[in-house]
Amino acid sequence: MKKKWWHDKVAYQIYPKSFLDTNGDGIGDLRGIISKLDYLKELGIDIIWLSPIYKSPFVDQGYDISDYYAIAQEFGTMEEFDELLAEAKKRGMYIVMDLVVNHCSDQHEWFKKALADPDGEYADYFYFVKGKDGREPSNYRSYFGGNAWEPVPGTDKYYLHMFAKEQPDLNWENPVLRQKIYDMVNWWLAKGLAGFRIDAIINIKKDTAFPSFPPDGDDGLASCVKMVEEVQGVGALLEDLKHATFEKWDAFTVAEVFNMKEDELPEFIGDDGHFSTMFDFSAHELTYGEHGWYDSKPIEFKKWRDTLFASQLKLQKAGFAANIIENHDEPRGASRYLPEHARNEAGKKMLGTTSILLRGIPFIYQGQEIGMTNCIRNDISEYDDISTKDQYQVAIDAGCSREEALRCCYENSRDNARTPMQWTDDENAGFTDGTPWLAMNPNYRQINVREQEVRTDSVLAYYRRLVHLRKADAYRETFTYGIFEPAYQEMADVFAYYRVSGESGQRIKTTLTIDNLTIDTNNGGYKDGYSPLDFSGAGETTLILVGENQLTARGNNPAVYAPNVKSGNKNENENEDAIQLTICGEGSLVANGGQDWPGIGNTGSARILIKGGNITAKGGGNAAGIGGSYGFWFDSIAITGGRVVATGGADAQNDIGCGRDPGGEGHGSK
Repeated sequence: MKKKWWHDKVAYQIYPKSFLDTNGDGIGDLRGIISKLDYLKELGIDIIWLSPIYKSPFVDQGYDISDYYAIAQEFGTMEEFDELLAEAKKRGMYIVMDLVVNHCSDQHEWFKKALADPDGEYADYFYFVKGKDGREPSNYRSYFGGNAWEPVPGTDKYYLHMFAKEQPDLNWENPVLRQKIYDMVNWWLAKGLAGFRIDAIINIKKDTAFPSFPPDGDDGLASCVKMVEEVQGVGALLEDLKHATFEKWDAFTVAEVFNMKEDELPEFIGDDGHFSTMFDFSAHELTYGEHGWYDSKPIEFKKWRDTLFASQLKLQKAGFAANIIENHDEPRGASRYLPEHARNEAGKKMLGTTSILLRGIPFIYQGQEIGMTNCIRNDISEYDDISTKDQYQVAIDAGCSREEALRCCYENSRDNARTPMQWTDDENAGFTDGTPWLAMNPNYRQINVREQEVRTDSVLAYYRRLVHLRKADAYRETFTYGIFEPAYQEMADVFAYYRVSGESGQRIKTTLTIDNLTIDTNNGGYKDGYSPLDFSGAGETTLILVGENQLTARGNNPAVYAPNVKSGNKNENENEDAIQLTICGEGSLVANGGQDWPGIGNTGSARILIKGGNITAKGGGNAAGIGGSYGFWFDSIAITGGRVVATGGADAQNDIGCGRDPGGEGHGSK
């Protein structure tokens, strides 16, 4: 793999409208973002992705752009944007913007000129297509519901909009249009932008015959996705875009891609792929309903875990994924992926770890770091999102009651992620001195940055330490480039995996559970007769204890079997062969060894370094709590942090070290 400057970075998405308002108009602005750069730096953020701040009528919250070269006055000025770039650079941070070029706004000058002359030059910037038999050219349903074709006034033509009717699709088959897009992209990169998040980019390739498909709903329409899935040739357009723009600037690009063919993955994110990375939406796709939100499926822990594991194994063969729990288009992860009883700070920390330490570039969405949640609304009029209003009506039309339709909006609406950032427990959460553009989530009194900044056990404090751990010199290479290996897949309630460095051989194990977990190999359970945490042949290993739940390991052998080179007694002059087991983190571990076996240790050469965690280790028979049993020599044990209680077995002489020392050379310990 070619190493790139963005591979070891951590990204943060800002939804500017909801981040921080500094002028009292109820809308977040660039000045608010500038004021919080130090907050983001302390969190460990390298790359900041801004959702659209271009000039827009905001039919779809800025994803309908009317001027690609202008900043929307609601957010500030171009001078303030330049200041943001400069201030971010001072802190070693990078700014990435949204690139929305599948469509523009119907208020863009191109579209206005197209409507003024439906047979002229600018009409070919869009898809102006004659109807068939007095009806639309085909039976496509837009992503937001309703027909994807809108009449061109005064003609027998229609224009295509795969999203809202105010978002006409751009015709990427037109080389003149493509060049104008490339010029715009290069203009922003020349200003100092580090790259782009690229919106809905798979949709730019159309089958210009626009064939109809069998209806998939009672409205007689078929999802426009059908055409996207069947058309060929998007790769050529994406390569042209890359060579004309991103490649020239070594720019970072992260693509929003659905409906991609699996064999195209290397073409998209390989070493010479179209993009630097792409979002992994595999977990999000588990929630899709057959007909809409009203029949979407609840998340099952095991299915969610297995889906993420399968995606990690697939993606690492091709390149780098961008890992997310939530974004501006999805509900809050804490409300979607955690069961009711785990929607607390412990559960939110567990959820964060599943994303931050996986292989790929982690993206944190604003408010995720404090555990913001979905927001209950009492009426559909309280929602702003265009797709939410559509899905509410779909549910009503399907026979759902008003309460049932609102419930599915609570569970799925994009507005859940767009409620303003909760900075304090003051009025309007410190977001604005005015009236917020979207009503606050009432739980800001309990969930806010100010309250969590003073607690070392808060979700915010945990995220800061977690990001620091990922970027620590001792683990950076493994967490960046190390392969992903799933573990304990036989256990339905465990989310465990290794990150293994191909460069140093370092192995890092992360084990997560929603509840306290016991792994017992004494009585016909998981891997009967083995060590529950067996690193004996693993090479250098780091065991990270995360979250607030307790992991209990009981086995016939050592509960935690440290890596070793040779079993049996060892001479002191061989200790250069010893392999280190490092235990760190904040979680709790209880390790109970079997008869004549230590709680943590092995039978040969071992180096054990404990840097953190709440650890209780008990040996059996003649074995120490941490170390070895009768007559087995090992190199060293060092405890530099955490809370450790070690107790030897009934016949042991030592709690730490050799359980019993038979005397003679080669049986000492440090």
